[in-house]
Amino acid sequence: MVDVATTLEMVQASQAGMSAVGAGLAVGLTGVGTGLAEMGIGAAAVGATAENRDMFGLALLFTVIPETIVIFGLVVALLLLF
Repeated sequence: MVDVATTLEMVQASQAGMSAVGAGLAVGLTGVGTGLAEMGIGAAAVGATAENRDMFGLALLFTVIPETIVIFGLVVALLLLF
């Protein structure tokens, strides 16, 4: 005969574990995506700044924009965990 309390505890532990995996994936995959985006944007920003120093502010803005995606991933992870 199966103990219902043990089975319930196992299901709750499994749900908590899957929530933690989902939170890790949310932050990890957004970090990888941001890294890939920064790769192209950073190279273009450095090239534009090297040619024209007045482009530094715009280049910095374009470099910072993809980093907000990681913040969204962190918010989703925190919503999953709490």
